[in-house]
Amino acid sequence: MHGEGIFAYGLWSLVVINVALFVFFIVSFLLPFRKREWRSMGVTVAFFTALFTEMYGFPLTIYLLTGILGARYPVLDPFSHAHGHLWVVLFGGGATMLNIIHLVSNGLVITGFIIMWRGWKMIHSAQDMLVTTGIYSYVRHPQYSGLFMVITAMLIQWPSIMALVMAPILVIVYYRLSRKEEQDVTEKFGDEYRQYMRRTPMFVPRLRRSQESQASAG
Repeated sequence: MHGEGIFAYGLWSLVVINVALFVFFIVSFLLPFRKREWRSMGVTVAFFTALFTEMYGFPLTIYLLTGILGARYPVLDPFSHAHGHLWVVLFGGGATMLNIIHLVSNGLVITGFIIMWRGWKMIHSAQDMLVTTGIYSYVRHPQYSGLFMVITAMLIQWPSIMALVMAPILVIVYYRLSRKEEQDVTEKFGDEYRQYMRRTPMFVPRLRRSQESQASAG
């Protein structure tokens, strides 16, 4: 092997710990009740399992790409943990780029979990009332927005073939789940929720909100 010659993978205990940790926090804020919610959670667990398996278990993506990248990047060592960071390898970065990647991705992870927590807190303190203020005045599904932010962060930190394939599937699954949930809420709250839907986006907040949205946030 090139480089350090150290096999930095096969750390299956870290795979289990990291999957369990992320799933614990996500389940805490997106506790499934119905069958469709459990299906969505299953895809989420599969995504993080694939991600951390490549991060600490076996670097499948790097291993498969060595045949293509080996000639262009002769120092590439598929079993060196540092070379598992594709952005560092492809753009020739060193410690500085690695630090930037971690800073950006960790910041997004923390922000995503904060958004999920704030959405969860407002829903569970609403006592079965419609929530349209606070973070819900920016997006209709802040908990899913936070989850998507965490997923994006992990793709920045450790992109892999399986994670890149599963990420859009995960977004589609939660988009369909949110549509089902909105049908249920519309049946319960009627025109009040329809008006809320017209002025508030699903997952990504608008750069400029309407006066009606700003009034509801206050």
